[in-house]
Amino acid sequence: MNNGPADPVEIAASLIRCDSVTPRDGGALPALARFLDGRGFHTEIVRFSEPGTPDIDNLYARFGSKSPCLVFAGHTDVVPPGDESRWRHPPFSADIEDGRLYGRGAVDMKGGIAAFAAAAANYISACNGDFPGSIAFLITGDEEGPAVNGTVKLLDWAARRGERFDHCVLGEPTSAETLGDQLKIGRRGSYSFTLTVEGTQGHVAYPHLADNPVRGLTTLMDALLATPLDEGSEHFDPSTLEPVGLEAGTGAWNVIPGRARVSMNSRFNDLWTSKTLRAELERRLEAASGDMRHRPDGKQPIRWLIEELPGASQSFLARDEDLIGLLKSAVAARTGKDPKLSTSGGTSDARFIKDFCPVVELGLVGKTMHGIDENVPVEELKALSAIYSDFIERYFDFHTGRKA
Repeated sequence: MNNGPADPVEIAASLIRCDSVTPRDGGALPALARFLDGRGFHTEIVRFSEPGTPDIDNLYARFGSKSPCLVFAGHTDVVPPGDESRWRHPPFSADIEDGRLYGRGAVDMKGGIAAFAAAAANYISACNGDFPGSIAFLITGDEEGPAVNGTVKLLDWAARRGERFDHCVLGEPTSAETLGDQLKIGRRGSYSFTLTVEGTQGHVAYPHLADNPVRGLTTLMDALLATPLDEGSEHFDPSTLEPVGLEAGTGAWNVIPGRARVSMNSRFNDLWTSKTLRAELERRLEAASGDMRHRPDGKQPIRWLIEELPGASQSFLARDEDLIGLLKSAVAARTGKDPKLSTSGGTSDARFIKDFCPVVELGLVGKTMHGIDENVPVEELKALSAIYSDFIERYFDFHTGRKA
């Protein structure tokens, strides 16, 4: 077993060099497995499949068999780099310039994985492999994709084998302005759908002979968006509803189309479920669809259809005061900050993990994630690893009664 100090920058660079745009692995999981194998972890790469979705590799690793078991979770898959000619440094080069590590995934979230991997390895080395508990890794290659063959299946797979987890830290880039300024203790739900309006195609010069669905669609969109869904709740920001795509037209300027469609997404708080949210959307649409002001014939209601996208997630709040307190103490010890408790932002795999154990998210500053020239300051990466190291020590001391 390699007992030398683990460097989070070296680990991050080795992962960034792997072109792991979802669903490709690009060698990222084997690279991480080799590092963890060398530190005494038992590792397994597990592939899951589902009809209509790409096969996905996932990594499970564990050191120790005793309780409590502290889990680190994350993903090595990344979003596409886009136009690579616009990057100052190639997206999978892991170049370091002016104290910054560049590459797709530097922030989201190969950097977070590297920081925790180094922290865990160094803790195990300092204890000579003898500490009161276990450390495990749940790493997927499907977080940025459909999230069908990733963490949700890996958790079920581990549970069937008798694996039990006590607490989890998810290393998503949760910091807003400076490292450690906030922890994520929950997430809003996500609901995606398409709204289609059916019309009757015809000549643009004779609108009375056609039924323009674009008019109906604009009426219905106004009905959906004119009134906010809510004003927020105790722990959550107001729910949102945003159009993300429009489709209409035949490609000709003199033809009224026969169909118009809008794609929409809602990030909703704990005042809603996906079921009650859909009911509210349908209520607004029903009320507006009989509005005759925008109908050419003034007789028939707007013909509309909602189609849900699979994979809707529910909002959740994962309050474990001991876990939150230990993380806050570790952040304060290293940065002097008192982290804000947040539920903002998008979804994450915490929505799956929460059903198996308490989970809190803490990671790098997310300003460059998904952007061109994504990068992380080398010192920030080292600082996050130091926070994780402090947290791991506090966690096992606390849960074995060595410290109050």
